[in-house]
Amino acid sequence: MKTPILEGRKITKTYGGVLALFRVDISLHAGEILGLIGPNGSGKTTLFNALSRVISVDDGHIFFRGQDVTTMRPYQIARMGLARTFQVIRVYRKMTVLENMLISRSWRNVRPWDLLKPSHHEAYRRAWELLEFFHIAHLAHMPAGALSGGQRRLLELAMASMPDPDVFLLDEAMSGINPTLIEQIKERIIEMQEQHGKTFLLVEHNIQFIADLCDRVVVLHQGQVLAEGTPAEIVDNDAVVEAYLGV
Repeated sequence: MKTPILEGRKITKTYGGVLALFRVDISLHAGEILGLIGPNGSGKTTLFNALSRVISVDDGHIFFRGQDVTTMRPYQIARMGLARTFQVIRVYRKMTVLENMLISRSWRNVRPWDLLKPSHHEAYRRAWELLEFFHIAHLAHMPAGALSGGQRRLLELAMASMPDPDVFLLDEAMSGINPTLIEQIKERIIEMQEQHGKTFLLVEHNIQFIADLCDRVVVLHQGQVLAEGTPAEIVDNDAVVEAYLGV
């Protein structure tokens, strides 16, 4: 089997004596869509934060592209090709959609505000290309704060795509979004995977969304891996039903 593109081995994390994760193993393979589910407080976002280096871990190791990145800073692993979104949508609300796109790309030796200049042709080309792909080009000159929650989520995904990362970690990307835009986001993720070879790790409470998209699903419960398998196997797992669905 090929080396995972992203892997966590025996990840352990505590907060003030409270165990958030205990010896968690997780692997993500190139071109895969992996779902991460579990009840509130199971450790999903903590694991996301650890994998993207937003937080340090107490024990265990994180590997990206076969390299140990356990002690790296978030910007360093981002430059290696990993992007993530957060539960709370992070956009610059007073800036236009296009301006949000332009400053979300890291260009070596270029100051962020210089990216807003029309002379930076490559940044503009990339931004418009992605706005069209995510079907929000018609909103380009609107303040990001005037968009609906679903439109801001599409903008956030477009912003995350600006550096052309290979791996996306999406933390509850469907939360509070209307069904029409959920379908639109789902279509974009599928196209990014199938046509561009992108890899996704999704934290999500929308079980139907996970079932429709994911090749595999990992279930966390009380900071540990409870189960792993295909969506069909997870739905039929009695331990998962008891822990996650409360049945």
